[in-house]
Amino acid sequence: REVRVTKHRARVVCTTERSGVEMGRTDDSPRQSIALGAHKTKSKEFYDIVRHIGECKNKSDEDSIMRREVMMLRTVLTGPKLEKAKLKEYLIRLMYVEMLGHDAAFGYIHAVKATNESDVSLKRVGYLATSAFLDENHELIILIVNTVQQDLKSDNYLVVCAALTTICRLVNEETIPAVLPQVTELLNHPQMHVRKKAVMALHKFHLKSPSSVSHLHGKFRQMLCDKDPSVMSAALCALHDLTISDPGPQKNLVPSFVSILKQVVEHRLPKSYDYHRVPAPFIQIRLLKILAALGAADQKAATEMYSVLSAVLKKGDNQSSIGNAIVYECVRTAASIYPSPVLLEHCAGVVSRFVKSSNNNLKYAGLDALSCIVNINPNYATEHQMAVVDCLTDPDESLRKKTLDLLYRMTKSNNVEVIVDKMMDFLRDATDHHLREETATRIGELAERYAPSTQWFINTMNVLFEVGGDVVKQSTAHNLMALIAEGSGEDANDATLRRSAVAAYLGLISKPRIPRVLFEVILWVVGEYGTLSGQSPQALMDTLCTAVEAQPEGDAVQAQAMTACAKLAVAGGGQLSEKATKLVNRNLNSRSIDRQQRAYEITALLRENPALVAAALPQDASCEDLEVNPALPALDAYVNKALAEGASAYLQPSERSTGLREAGGGGLSHEVAGSLRFDAYDAPAPDRGIAATPAAPSGGMRLSSTGGTWGEPAGRSAPPTTAPRFEPPQAPEDDRTQLASALFSGVGAPPPPQVPRAPPPPAPRSDMDLLMGLDAPTPTAAAPPPPPPTDLLAGLSVGEGSAPAPANFSLDALYGGAPAQTGAGGFDLLGGGSVGMVGGHAMMPQGAGASASPKPGQSGGAMNGGTPKSANKKKDPFADLLG
Repeated sequence: REVRVTKHRARVVCTTERSGVEMGRTDDSPRQSIALGAHKTKSKEFYDIVRHIGECKNKSDEDSIMRREVMMLRTVLTGPKLEKAKLKEYLIRLMYVEMLGHDAAFGYIHAVKATNESDVSLKRVGYLATSAFLDENHELIILIVNTVQQDLKSDNYLVVCAALTTICRLVNEETIPAVLPQVTELLNHPQMHVRKKAVMALHKFHLKSPSSVSHLHGKFRQMLCDKDPSVMSAALCALHDLTISDPGPQKNLVPSFVSILKQVVEHRLPKSYDYHRVPAPFIQIRLLKILAALGAADQKAATEMYSVLSAVLKKGDNQSSIGNAIVYECVRTAASIYPSPVLLEHCAGVVSRFVKSSNNNLKYAGLDALSCIVNINPNYATEHQMAVVDCLTDPDESLRKKTLDLLYRMTKSNNVEVIVDKMMDFLRDATDHHLREETATRIGELAERYAPSTQWFINTMNVLFEVGGDVVKQSTAHNLMALIAEGSGEDANDATLRRSAVAAYLGLISKPRIPRVLFEVILWVVGEYGTLSGQSPQALMDTLCTAVEAQPEGDAVQAQAMTACAKLAVAGGGQLSEKATKLVNRNLNSRSIDRQQRAYEITALLRENPALVAAALPQDASCEDLEVNPALPALDAYVNKALAEGASAYLQPSERSTGLREAGGGGLSHEVAGSLRFDAYDAPAPDRGIAATPAAPSGGMRLSSTGGTWGEPAGRSAPPTTAPRFEPPQAPEDDRTQLASALFSGVGAPPPPQVPRAPPPPAPRSDMDLLMGLDAPTPTAAAPPPPPPTDLLAGLSVGEGSAPAPANFSLDALYGGAPAQTGAGGFDLLGGGSVGMVGGHAMMPQGAGASASPKPGQSGGAMNGGTPKSANKKKDPFADLLG
């Protein structure tokens, strides 16, 4: 054992010495000098603190260590003699204190001072600590603006990168103008890291204050042509946000984005950008999101994307996690742009592997992708109907929720009953409040939109109120009451409907606990149509009063209960029952103003003659037409009396202005006598926007309420009360097959035959239809896009001449040219001219042939080897990006 330990130590020592020698050979390297400086400044106390924090068993032990550390750091940093050699370690320990939730404000100023030090290592730690300690609105930000401006001009690119990183973290709208010119100049810096961080800083400026960099949007297009892929990737992030906010100005970049994506998929980038053998997956995903925004409802732009999207689907389908992510994003893009049947068919085939996977994460992604495709054509879901049925019974709640989202988008009138039943089962088991509320809302929407009959709708709403009454919205209850009140227009059917509703609610009112929203519906229905049940009004009033006293929500609905009893009293001869009288008398002294007012009004009203009471509380008059006379003849006696006593007559606004204008020269008219005089000013112009109200017609104005469907505004037609109900297959193979047949019965098949009767006009699509895109017709060809706006850099010309530019620029030209043969050349990232092999690309060394150095009119980033001279003469690589 001692021999093995000795050999191990010897190897460690040899390795350390060899590393030291290698590092000693390049002492002028900034990175190695920083590493050596960091090694020198580490102390035993630093390692002990980190070790003790990691060994803590509970929070109290950690807090005690941090309190001792805070006391020590406060003493050292506020002392008269502070060693600069240890300042970097103190700042790092301060960051530990801050990250673990303790106050380190006493050391903020030392972090700001460290940014002014000449030592690169200490300066970078100072910037790091400042970014961790401060925020954009901190009062110390003003102290580092001057330091950042100086460091942005530094010759050391590490200092410039540290300053740019701090700008991205601490910049605010007021400090952007102070650093914007210098950041813009750094876009031409020879170091790729500086250019990348400069693009990121401009992107941050756009997020903070879009107006401050609105004139620099062309710079993002220019950096898209940078020879380094990391700079191009940073420009893609900025262009993505610009495209999401306003796709119009970026429409002319579609060929460029398609070309970049195509060349990325073909492994044109260096291999260092590969992840699990997938070329630059995050760049691909960013490009797919940009294309999804640019191709929406634009057939011309979408046509250019179809081929590259098919290639991405084919290359990304390699069953790895990152490949699945690319396939998922590609499917969402294909569903967002102008649809292509061939591409959607390809997407549906790829998604089938997700849906049928045993991995719940892949199933979830597959269901979400399938729901995007179903919005365009529901037929694509029929192939996966059995897999969807299996997901309905999965123990994973999130997976069942996503399955119901898919079924929600597939709902039709012939499968609404099965889908609503499944959603009811999910609502019973769900525990999350927001999830229950969303599910209850969707059940109400589906029942209102696709109900096969009015009776089924009422029964479904009753079950919904009973199961999820705590999350059902008030609008759903109002829609149900409106449906019962309006009916279908046929007296016999309406009477049967209301009688069954009263019977159902009288059975529910005896349950021990009723949700408030359902209780309010019961009180209203029994008060309006309770006598249809055959019971006497006195018995119905006693039943309602007993329920109010027994139910936990009884106190909250006492006002509605009194109104219901008053309506039943009108039907029973104008007398309240004994329990109803006690309820009204108890509320005469209620602290609730509403309940007290209702109690007094009901008491006073029932003392009047029966005709007046019947007129004030009519039976079944919720949806009757109201006759309104805008002339208000009932006020004629009051107006005539006031005029006789000397009051001024009412003047229309236009008449008032006319009176002032006529009185402007020789004093005011008698209507405005005694008011302030404005003789020194011109009379106001007449108000032409307000005209005199025309005289009311003799018959008055009639405001009629047209019968409509439940939950819709007046004027919409109600669905037929009788509709063919869905009949499941007579001889199913098993329960799963029967459920799948019921769920997908309306997908890909013609609707069942309707009863031969005059169909009512179709109900208008609701806002949720428009939001979710349900029943969306096949998109028609989009109108040609408007001409692109004038580009700020449209006149930019690289090189001499004005020859037309190629249609698509090439990543080969930007990142090293065509794939090289084995052992031939290399890819010079820094442009030093050395021959190397990176990512399978070759670049000719400088001095090799006439094309080694670019001539005027040629792009320095393009590969010149093997290209005819005529092709390189006036080639402009920015033409397709910059116009």
